[in-house]
Amino acid sequence: MSCFCSFLKWKESSVQRPCSGNEDIEAFGNTTNYSYKVLRKATSDFAYKIGEGGFGSVYKGRLKDGTEVAVKVLSTESRQGIKEFLTEVKVFSGIVHENLVELYGCCVEGDHRILVYNYLENNSLAQTLLGSRSSSPSNIHFNWRTRVKISLGIANGLAYLHEVVHPHIVHRDIKASNILLDKDLNPKISDFGLARLLPPNTTHVSTRVAGTFGYLAPEYAIRGQVTRKSDVYSFGVLLLEIVSGRSNTNMKLPYDDQLLLEKTWSLFERGELEKIIDPSLDEDLNIEEPCRFLKVGLLCTQDITKLRPTMTTAIRMLKGELEVDSKEISKPAVIQDLMQVKLKGGRPPISSLGVASSSDDSTRVSITFTAISDRE
Repeated sequence: MSCFCSFLKWKESSVQRPCSGNEDIEAFGNTTNYSYKVLRKATSDFAYKIGEGGFGSVYKGRLKDGTEVAVKVLSTESRQGIKEFLTEVKVFSGIVHENLVELYGCCVEGDHRILVYNYLENNSLAQTLLGSRSSSPSNIHFNWRTRVKISLGIANGLAYLHEVVHPHIVHRDIKASNILLDKDLNPKISDFGLARLLPPNTTHVSTRVAGTFGYLAPEYAIRGQVTRKSDVYSFGVLLLEIVSGRSNTNMKLPYDDQLLLEKTWSLFERGELEKIIDPSLDEDLNIEEPCRFLKVGLLCTQDITKLRPTMTTAIRMLKGELEVDSKEISKPAVIQDLMQVKLKGGRPPISSLGVASSSDDSTRVSITFTAISDRE
């Protein structure tokens, strides 16, 4: 059944055109309209692909004025991706922060749905630090000072979304492949297609569960309630990855080492937390600082959500302004623990949790669970 979509407000005059499906493209304002012809020329007919996600591909381009851009092209076959496109435009309208990617504009022409962002030279953490899908080893040296800067930058970007922007924004897909790095290795949070706005005086919104395996907060997967603490959980997992230099899930490792969060907790309980620190950090390292970062990561991933810190509190702990060692850290929750309870059996394969559809080795999932418990 056909419908009519009201397109984005163009700087020049526009008309309504027919489209399929039941999604409306609202007028968000303040976004530059690029024609498909301009973007095709800027990308040399979409010749240089720099990334690929569940809803389309990203290409490097250069505008007429010399500005380098990242051009995200929504797959014409992705009806679900229309929602992601709309969300990204809506979320970025009027939002500027040094740790968020910058939306230059978009293209809505015929069947084309395209987003244009600032180009970031050093790709994502997944490719440069963790080596995900990297054809060759990264030549970037991630020393400890660089990892501190990246961690704090991500935390500041999330704190801005959670506490400064109104209405507040929950990203819902914080992960290594969605953290991009500029030429100076400053982190920028990207991919807001799953983001949700929290209306005033609202603690959560209920929605279909979507996210990425390994980063997905279990209580969100169980109840489908989006809160800022679900982003805090994802940040905690990411923090462990940054300190350890390894992905949150690696099925090639021995069984007890496959999940980074479980491994870190096990070492924490034995008082051997320093063993998970990236061995490439062989400089004169004050071991207490990376251990503090790991403890903050564990605090962020605690099972009971109200025990997790806000992002502002997490930043103060990372900086050493708040004592971490005096805080009791309870056991973290992971989806596989809950799945074991649900299935009353052994650890299920990743494929049982959802459909692979992401830009890195993780698995973006869409799940529906019956609530196992309500311990919040």
